[in-house]
Amino acid sequence: MSQQTTIRKLAALVNTPVDKLLEQLSEAGMQFSDPDQVVTSTEKVKLLGFLRRTHGRAEQGAAADPVAPRKITLQRKSTLTVGGGRNKAPVDVVVRKKVTLVKPEEGVRAPTAAGEVDDERAEILRKLEESRQRNLDEQQRLAEADRRRLEEAEEAKRREAEEAERLRAEAEVAAAAVVAEDAAPRKAHGHGHPKPAPARDDRGAGKAKHRGSHVMVAGVEDDEGAARFAGQLHLSPADRARRSTARPKRPQRGQQRDQSRTGTGFTRPTAPVVREVAIGDAITVADLAQKLALKGGDVVKALFKMGVMATITQTIDHDTAALVTEELGHTAVRADADDAESELLAHVEDVQGEQAQRPPVVTIMGHVDHGKTSLLDYIRRTRIATGEAGGITQHIGAYHVETPKGVISFLDTPGHAAFTSMRARGAKLTDIVVLVVAADDGVMPQTVEAIQHAKSAKVPLIVAINKIDKSEADPSRIKNELLAHDIVAEEFGGDTQMVELSAKTGDGVDDLLEAIGLQAEVLELRAVAEGRASGTVIESSLDKGRGPVATVLVQQGQLHKGDFLVCGVEYGRVRALFDETGSQVPSAGPSIPVQVLGLSGVPDAGDDFVVVDDERLAREVAEQREAKRREQRLVQAAGNRMEDIMAQMGGGQQLELPLVIKADVQGSVEALRQALVALSNDEIRVNIIRSGVGGITESDANSAAAAKATIIGFNVRADASARKVVDTHGLDLRYFSIIYDVIDQVKQVASGILGVEIREEIIGTAEVREVFRSSKFGAVAGCMVIEGVVRRNKPIRVLRDDTVIFEGELESLRRFKENVDEVRVNTECGIGVKAYNDIKPGDKIECFERVEVQRTL
Repeated sequence: MSQQTTIRKLAALVNTPVDKLLEQLSEAGMQFSDPDQVVTSTEKVKLLGFLRRTHGRAEQGAAADPVAPRKITLQRKSTLTVGGGRNKAPVDVVVRKKVTLVKPEEGVRAPTAAGEVDDERAEILRKLEESRQRNLDEQQRLAEADRRRLEEAEEAKRREAEEAERLRAEAEVAAAAVVAEDAAPRKAHGHGHPKPAPARDDRGAGKAKHRGSHVMVAGVEDDEGAARFAGQLHLSPADRARRSTARPKRPQRGQQRDQSRTGTGFTRPTAPVVREVAIGDAITVADLAQKLALKGGDVVKALFKMGVMATITQTIDHDTAALVTEELGHTAVRADADDAESELLAHVEDVQGEQAQRPPVVTIMGHVDHGKTSLLDYIRRTRIATGEAGGITQHIGAYHVETPKGVISFLDTPGHAAFTSMRARGAKLTDIVVLVVAADDGVMPQTVEAIQHAKSAKVPLIVAINKIDKSEADPSRIKNELLAHDIVAEEFGGDTQMVELSAKTGDGVDDLLEAIGLQAEVLELRAVAEGRASGTVIESSLDKGRGPVATVLVQQGQLHKGDFLVCGVEYGRVRALFDETGSQVPSAGPSIPVQVLGLSGVPDAGDDFVVVDDERLAREVAEQREAKRREQRLVQAAGNRMEDIMAQMGGGQQLELPLVIKADVQGSVEALRQALVALSNDEIRVNIIRSGVGGITESDANSAAAAKATIIGFNVRADASARKVVDTHGLDLRYFSIIYDVIDQVKQVASGILGVEIREEIIGTAEVREVFRSSKFGAVAGCMVIEGVVRRNKPIRVLRDDTVIFEGELESLRRFKENVDEVRVNTECGIGVKAYNDIKPGDKIECFERVEVQRTL
């Protein structure tokens, strides 16, 4: 095996510096610049001849070097790859040889003549030649060894092919005999075939099988097995046998192939799998697809076919999810109730105790400014009404008072039309409704609404006819007007108590309290006085110093300081209880309203509260409710149907008035939202982008700046950071304390957004009686003004048979021979129409003007 020799290797071989060898090569007429260049045998011989010719002359022309080398060392290194047989990695063997020639000592053999020097050089050259010959012999020996190894590998390959063919034939026979149980041998051997027997050596057991890494397929073309596995010589015989029999023999005609089994032992289903999918109130499309074991795109496609436009991340409601599940061939079932809610329900049902008589809860309802709060003010001996903004109640007030007839809890509801939800909430919480009607005013819209709320809540009604001290008071008229709403007084044979009183003088107030006590006795009001408390939130607010404050009405049990309670989506521990006077109380029983401090946030008015044993249950229930509420909001915002999108595309562009609302109590926020959203129409939509309880914060101002919204503060103010954002962005911030002013101001803002509308108003009409031709003006119409007034600088239309045939302007307007600015009704005039001469008798000339009208809601 020949190897290429570079200048660097040659220099190391003859023990000569590389630079000196390059110089000698250059002197010999061979140009080499890189030590890594290859030196051929011819170039070596040429260099050797040059050195022979020049060596004697160099010795004669120069003195002997006292430090000349006395040894010549020849080195050779060769690499041989051995091995690489079956499942064995090849091994690289490095052979190094070194030959050292020693120069005799001067005393022993000192060259004294040029002939002796030549003899010594010839001896060196002879030894180099012998070394070269030995190298050639070694290379021939190695080549012969490689040839023998190749022949052995080919023989081993032939025998392995024969063994593989034998194993394949045996496997085919076995597969044909036992087709149905072919999995058993797979399980036993791990690859689906019996373990092959050891390969036999036909030429003798003592001879080893070797396979080189450069085995060529030669000389075995006539061997079918070897030709078949020519590309798999790197595999062992067992592996090749396994690959050859991995596919079982095709069954003969009449035999039934087993289609239910696969190579992995998996049984294919014979029918579609029908799954039962548990779906809650809402679910995302991605989660539904995962439960159905389908791709999200398939579920989106099915929704699209049903007319629901939803992406894979959107949330759909239970009904839509159930429909698409059945459409895809599966069964939808309602998800089980939430564990926390179930635990809370069981927690509440465990509370049982002895029932005792409780005070009645009375709600004062009626039209605005009919004296509801004044009546309650007289009963409580306070001055509540004078402290209300604008003299009207803006939110529910809750009080309990000691009267000669016992303890009575009062709820004072607003009378303005915007506070409908508050009145409805008050009617649901109450035992008795006192309907206050002013004797000098009569039955008004909010009075009728209060009657409807009382009837829907099935609550007994007591009518208090107020302001009988006024001279124009007429209680009989009030009673007659109430008959139209099925409210019949006892004196007329009905079952409704009607009490005439004056909240200003106090006349008849005792009679009202007596009527309330009588009605409470008839109702036999009872409740569990001990145990865990439960009730309803009447009102809530955010106090800057105390945090979230909720006014609650206890309906069962005793509410104590330190109790854990869950209230809607909020929870907490009661830090303090306050009555209506602001005094702390240790506890509150049934029918007693109190203010609660310690909740995690501001609850919604109307939410129920329940006292639980520990904070863990309260927190879990609150978080679960919040998640469900968030899902419901997502369902409302997502999943637009195609018909809704088409309707939006078909309609014109609707303007939008964004608002941010902050109020002092939750009831006022609710009322403002309802009242302002109701102002929307086809042209403009009032969009409440943010609302809440408490002062205006920096976050509220940033939200308004992003949406370019108007900020409304109802009985609240903006803090310093919020005012800075308002000033920076130039936001519209408005403060209010009366709900009438809020509605009026929003109407004005919306009108400014709507802009002005151009309208055409007809100001006069003239009838053409005769047409005159003029060389200066063309056709001049002699007209009689039959309606309104005709002005010179206004546009006109020419009508023939009440159809517009021309629209333009007047060129001249004359009365006799004088030019006039206007001609009034029943007056003759001459009219010249600019750029129109086809006017005829009987035509009408309509004079109009365009005016800008401010658009309003």
